[in-house]
Amino acid sequence: MRTAAFFDLDKTIIAKSSTLAFGRSFYQGGLINRRAVLKTAYAQFVYLVGGADHDQMERMRQYLSALCTGWDVGQVKEIVAETLHDLIDPLIYQEAADLIAEHKAAGRDVIIVSSSGAEVVEPIGELIGADKVVATRMVVADGRYTGEVEFYAYGDNKAAAIKALAEAEGYDLDGCYAYSDSATDLPMLELVGHPCAVNPDRTLRKEAAARDWPIEVFANPVSLRAKMASLSLPGKPVIAATALGVGTAAAAGIVWYARKKRS
Repeated sequence: MRTAAFFDLDKTIIAKSSTLAFGRSFYQGGLINRRAVLKTAYAQFVYLVGGADHDQMERMRQYLSALCTGWDVGQVKEIVAETLHDLIDPLIYQEAADLIAEHKAAGRDVIIVSSSGAEVVEPIGELIGADKVVATRMVVADGRYTGEVEFYAYGDNKAAAIKALAEAEGYDLDGCYAYSDSATDLPMLELVGHPCAVNPDRTLRKEAAARDWPIEVFANPVSLRAKMASLSLPGKPVIAATALGVGTAAAAGIVWYARKKRS
């Protein structure tokens, strides 16, 4: 049977909250005011220092749902596409990039499972070469967010989505891997045969130690674009392309770099 590696996104693959990272870009695009920028910056700080428990995640969900009510979906996607590489590319952990490459080289699908919105997570998934993405989906009417949540990719919902995906794709969950930093992802980690705590919060660290799960520390954010530019790739790198083109090039670069590193 097929196997897959399921990755949480924030503080597991990248060194920040993916949604909050776009606060200044949304301000420059006219979607939020200066006060909201400061509030998202503070939320980012709190998230990085102390992680996020269930209550904090719920408050963040409510805040972001209210904040984006009425936003034009096309404009959000355009802002994310234009600023993705400047904002997210330098935040990708070297250790995560290597691990993703190893799983892909072993023939496993790589799947991001994140509570951040699909409009943010899907382009990041393309950037790092993920095969599939599970993310929060907002309700859209007439091209704008209503403020309601269609699917919240959090806690038990993550586990349910993974079960459904495993059934649809034929994944053997006992042979699958999962990585997360948060105790709120315990339902996801418990599903697979190879769970791993990455940069774990206090609660997850205790759980991982009690269950004899491996604990990893990812601490080296690097720019995939800079890494690829420093390597002797054949021909002209496609790194100058935009949107999906850059994502495809970066994904290929991750795998190529990992193989070169091992040889």
